[in-house]
Amino acid sequence: MDHKVFIFAVSLLVAYLGCGEAPFLKMTNAVCKSYNKSWVAIHYCRLKAYSRTKTSLNINATFIKPARNISVHLKTMKRASGYKPFLYDFTFDACEFMRRRNQPVAKIIWNMIRNVSTINHTCPYEGLQMLSDFHKVDLPVPLPSGDYLLMVDWLFDGKAQFATNVYFAYMEDLLPTSSKHRRGSKEFPHVRN
Repeated sequence: MDHKVFIFAVSLLVAYLGCGEAPFLKMTNAVCKSYNKSWVAIHYCRLKAYSRTKTSLNINATFIKPARNISVHLKTMKRASGYKPFLYDFTFDACEFMRRRNQPVAKIIWNMIRNVSTINHTCPYEGLQMLSDFHKVDLPVPLPSGDYLLMVDWLFDGKAQFATNVYFAYMEDLLPTSSKHRRGSKEFPHVRN
């Protein structure tokens, strides 16, 4: 394992153990684009709102030809006077990952989508590929509150074939709720239950 990847994985673990409070994450937009419609046809890529705080992601695409050599370029961006690069920007071999689960960041995403997608097997991929009703987002990484963009470019045989971009808002409450901060307590008599 690469030394930098190992240090990064240990940092993620320490950060995860240090934050016991659950964050709030809401997907706000999803944009998918096929660069090569003769290989990948995207039928739909959209969010479905269940409530003000809960949305689900649905993606439906058809791989017209078999995809045997797949790489994924994953990049996160944080909104600050426009979207700026933030924390992750790397490319990995998706076919090898499906055999060995050897990328820590990709494994976080994989653990969230594996039960709601059709991409839970090794290469080659052909035909209908779906992500249905993805709404359970469980990030073990504490991030600063703000708006983010997860950019994912899918490369077949070294050429970009399609992109899936997911925008989300993240709110981390690092202050634990204690009994003295509850409504109607002696310290805050003006706040009613």
